[in-house]
Amino acid sequence: MWGGLLVVGLVASITFAVTLGPAEISAGEVWASVLHHLGIGESPLSLLRDGIVWQLRMPRVLTAAAVGAGLAIAGAVMQALTRNSLADPYLLGLSSGASLGAVSVLLLGVTILLPIAAFGGALVALVLTLLIASAAGGLTPSRTVLAGVAVSSLGAALTSFVIFWTAKGDSYREILNWLLGSLAGAGWSAVAISCGAIALVGIPIMIAGRSLDAFAFGDTAAAALGISVGRTRWTLLVATALLTGAMVSVSGSIGFVGLVLPHAVRLVVGSRHRVLLPLSALVGAIFLIWSDTLARTLFDPREMPVGIITAVIGAPLFVLLLTRKSTRV
Repeated sequence: MWGGLLVVGLVASITFAVTLGPAEISAGEVWASVLHHLGIGESPLSLLRDGIVWQLRMPRVLTAAAVGAGLAIAGAVMQALTRNSLADPYLLGLSSGASLGAVSVLLLGVTILLPIAAFGGALVALVLTLLIASAAGGLTPSRTVLAGVAVSSLGAALTSFVIFWTAKGDSYREILNWLLGSLAGAGWSAVAISCGAIALVGIPIMIAGRSLDAFAFGDTAAAALGISVGRTRWTLLVATALLTGAMVSVSGSIGFVGLVLPHAVRLVVGSRHRVLLPLSALVGAIFLIWSDTLARTLFDPREMPVGIITAVIGAPLFVLLLTRKSTRV
């Protein structure tokens, strides 16, 4: 039931988010344009209005949906694997590594390489985290989290140094928008990256939901249930890192989506991951669509980074969730 309602909500959110903006476009015109570009029928819109729907708004809304879904999946997986309710997709230093890579290419003026640089930076951060944890005595969840905190701090420091040393003029605004999370300028290439990551990584992770349930009672219990604990954990960690890196590469660092939404969904449907993961993905998609819509329309013609909106909404929501949990305990 929840899945059906959320799918309907996602389709409605995509439709109405595309209609919102300075140019008034109806929901019927949106679908007529989409069907036309899929080879079904003729578009009733002029070339300009059709371009607004298909080239500007639709790619941005679809990218927001994919990024929200990916971050929510990654957050739920990280919380299960580490048994840490404060875990989020950026726990292993991925965000700081991606930020360092993205800021470097922005300052060099080769923005076309931004997704590649951000994804590469996230992977370098992951490898460095795993190497540090291994050198510290073994790849345990606690050591890995601590190594991730160290890598995150190092990446943030290097990013700040690069900005301080080389940023000039308007490059500050461009860098700030990316660091705060922004979907401005998202095109079909961003849709391909984010949706491709969901298809290639996100869906297999959701299929592994039953394995994640076994980790709820610890490694010993998971092994007793026939789970290969070490292999499953690191396969899912690497997959989550790849998924997060792909999302960060097209959207920048967007906080609270992967931290808060899995908690909210868990309160409604419980902790079974075969249910929790797909529903978290749907809720994350809807949440980020409307957060980005607020970011681009609330102070029109000025646009706010979507990371500010998610933080403003997510922080009080997280406090509310913590309060509810404490009262239950």
